[in-house]
Amino acid sequence: MKNHAPKWTLRDRLRSFTFAFSGLKILLKTQHNSWIHLALTGVVLAAGGLLHISPIEWCLLTLAMASVWITETLNTAIEFLTDLASPEFHPIAGQVKDLAAAAVLIAALGAAVVGVIVFLPLVLQLL
Repeated sequence: MKNHAPKWTLRDRLRSFTFAFSGLKILLKTQHNSWIHLALTGVVLAAGGLLHISPIEWCLLTLAMASVWITETLNTAIEFLTDLASPEFHPIAGQVKDLAAAAVLIAALGAAVVGVIVFLPLVLQLL
């Protein structure tokens, strides 16, 4: 039995990063909410550095931030694909977009809770 998997090459792997960075560029150019995510990511990184949070706290915050970025990216992909598949209004297409947006909201609320759990005790110690 022949293996029909494509040959692995370093060049192809590096090119796949180009596609991924292109997607990130599209996200940042087309989605205003991604600017909010970017600003809040910067705030969290700065606060974590200034408050000398623990490695486990860094892990928790990193996972929380990644979940927001992942869901925002998937939401955008779903919106683009839905617009392509259903250029005219369709109630199910609207529901698909609403569900994808709800995923971002859930991730953002979860990330906010993690942020409060990590940062609130540290901020209260400073006061």
